[in-house]
Amino acid sequence: MTAITEANLPALPIETAAFSRNPDPFAAAARRIHPWIARFSQGLVVHGYQATKDLLADDQHFRPGFSPAVAFYGLQDHLWGRFMEEMLLSVSGEKHKRLRSSVAAAFTPRRANQVRPQMRKVISALLDEWAPKGSFDFAEFGAHFPVAVVLGLLGVAADVDPTIQLGLENQLSSLTFDPAAKPLFLAGWDVLWEFSDRLVIEREASGLHDPDALLDVLIEAKRKGLLDETELRFMLLVLVVAGYDTSKNMLALTMRQLIARPDAYARCAEDIAYCGKILDEALRHSSITTPYRTVCEAFEYDGFQFERGTVVVFATALAGRDPAAYENPLSFEPERNPNNRHVAFGRGAHMCLGQHIARAQLEEGLHLIAQRLRNPRLTAEPTWRPFLGTWGYKSLPIAFDPSVS
Repeated sequence: MTAITEANLPALPIETAAFSRNPDPFAAAARRIHPWIARFSQGLVVHGYQATKDLLADDQHFRPGFSPAVAFYGLQDHLWGRFMEEMLLSVSGEKHKRLRSSVAAAFTPRRANQVRPQMRKVISALLDEWAPKGSFDFAEFGAHFPVAVVLGLLGVAADVDPTIQLGLENQLSSLTFDPAAKPLFLAGWDVLWEFSDRLVIEREASGLHDPDALLDVLIEAKRKGLLDETELRFMLLVLVVAGYDTSKNMLALTMRQLIARPDAYARCAEDIAYCGKILDEALRHSSITTPYRTVCEAFEYDGFQFERGTVVVFATALAGRDPAAYENPLSFEPERNPNNRHVAFGRGAHMCLGQHIARAQLEEGLHLIAQRLRNPRLTAEPTWRPFLGTWGYKSLPIAFDPSVS
């Protein structure tokens, strides 16, 4: 048995701009040395499909959460640091069950289908505003969709102050381990905390109660003792932050694939079920998340001894491109019938709570976008967000033929 600290492992430069633009050559070189694991500046990167599937579901030996980032920035005593270490994504066991149960009923497949009309209303209103332009940055356009959907689920006004959107944009930059990101996400944190605090105070003072509004569901959970005051606000922020970055990035990555496949794009306008196939392949091909784990109990896996305290990042995008798991993994094939289900929504107890909502809004979004933005084409080279945190396009400039139908 080889200690992972002594193993001859390749390095993956996942913090670099070159890796974000095109991770595939780096991944291919790393696989020639070891098929599923590599090093990066803060610990280990698991990039093989089977290892990702096995280890991401291991809630015995791994502790979830972002303590490594909190320690990197020296913010253990800051409220942001407490949020990163105590929110839903960062806790396990009974606390995780309690927090998750406070909102689980709002994220079922049935509930996701119930809110599809609201999703269509949101994206139609955005298209009414943006489609007549004939060209725009699709990444910027896409950023308005998921946050409006999440706020609609909460039961609050969908008009978003630009400072709040900027705060959302900067939050997951904290996962890049870049000192330059610290003032940005801390400034954004102050805005977001005030936003969530004000939402709760104003709703409770109003005396209003809508059993279908997620904000009221959370307030009721607090009254029943399932959440305390801080946990309620943390939960609001988890839902808004997670629902923002993931969905908008996935939408832009999928759009880029469809621009190169006009027949598939045209079919999306006619067939929403086909949009689901497109989405599944996009999640396999270009998953945007890099979940963090820390080894909390030493264990053995596939010939390696993992020591307590080791930081592990799971590169789900690379797992979806693992040639040991998928035939022609770099090819985007919506009609593929893979033997292996993608891991974009995670595994185990921390599998993405909002996956059904995310799928529904992306399917509805693709369907209506394809009807209204005809013949899309790139007008300039896209730019990329960091791979760590939530990968995707920073900009995706396109032109198109507007349609009023």
